[in-house]
Amino acid sequence: MIYIFGILLLGYAFSLGMLLYGFRSLSETALEDKKVPTTETASEEVTRFSIIIPFRNEAQHLPKLVASLLQLSYPSEAFEVLFVDDASEDASEAILGNTLKAHPEFRHTILKNKRTSASPKKDAISEALHHAKNQWIVTTDADCEVLPTWLTALHNCIVLQNPVLIAAPILYTSTTKVVQQFQQLDGLSLQMVTMGGFGLQHPLLCNGANLAYQKDAFETVNGFSGNDHIASGDDIFLLDKIRDHFPKQVTYLKSKDAVVSTHPQPTWKKVLAQRVRWASKTSQQENWISKLLGMWVLMTNLGLLLGWVSAFISPSTFYFYFLFVILKWGIDSYMLYTSAHFFELKINAKALIASLLVYPLLTVTILLQSVSGSYEWKGRAFKAKGTH
Repeated sequence: MIYIFGILLLGYAFSLGMLLYGFRSLSETALEDKKVPTTETASEEVTRFSIIIPFRNEAQHLPKLVASLLQLSYPSEAFEVLFVDDASEDASEAILGNTLKAHPEFRHTILKNKRTSASPKKDAISEALHHAKNQWIVTTDADCEVLPTWLTALHNCIVLQNPVLIAAPILYTSTTKVVQQFQQLDGLSLQMVTMGGFGLQHPLLCNGANLAYQKDAFETVNGFSGNDHIASGDDIFLLDKIRDHFPKQVTYLKSKDAVVSTHPQPTWKKVLAQRVRWASKTSQQENWISKLLGMWVLMTNLGLLLGWVSAFISPSTFYFYFLFVILKWGIDSYMLYTSAHFFELKINAKALIASLLVYPLLTVTILLQSVSGSYEWKGRAFKAKGTH
């Protein structure tokens, strides 16, 4: 057991060390000294965006999202917003319509989703793409809020780097509730992995809540074809396809000006369903590095739980198990504090300890739930390994 602890920890430390190196290798950009588009300069030199926002049962969050979109500092004539109602069962569409009535200058369209596959969200994005007037597509979620500088930061990235796909930062909001603090910390770890992969020139993850790509690139790789039987994954499967076809033209916008904030799930039950949903897509990625990293993280967390049992059965291993736990927690904490520093966040020590305790248990629960084959999301039942 001692050797197992050692092997797991060495592999874990090496993997996260490489991601940390990638994170630090990724240059941070800011809007300072960059040309910021204005209404007067909104000509062909300004990137024009079509923002796609699918929604289902988001009556609570849509007004806040719209309020943030109305605060965008980007020229209003240089972007449009396409909302896609995915069969909402609440007052989402009515609330959205009433909110937008007061702003006739806001260029928007409200569409109905047309289901053609096992993935409602991919169908919604595909439907919006048929109506999108601009070359650059930006996706976000209805439970998100954007910064006034969001589109300006994307525009500058496009001008400076000439990419065909841009992944950008996501930050979970939080309160004093442990379940929300956990999600914020977990989100910080995922952003570290995302940035680290891009910094190593081998992207592993991205998030559809803050993703931009060229419509032509989407069509070149046949969009979601080949993975539309999987309910989730409108982001990472597209990243994999575009990266393979345009290996030098995918980038991560490491900029505080581009951060999109998202609301955490209110209960542990919904957190579990969300994580099972995420696991259903990452487990079917063809990216072997991503699979290997995920497997090693899983085994290390299983090692924490099994080691606890082993330490009671064989007290002689307790010292090594204790050392294993302290070193792993030290590695995790350093990674989280590094990610939090970029987002200018202060980590609550109690929340950190609680999250370190919860994470191994949640990981195993997600694994068992994934094996059982189903989860519920937004009032719909899905199979963890595929169809609706």
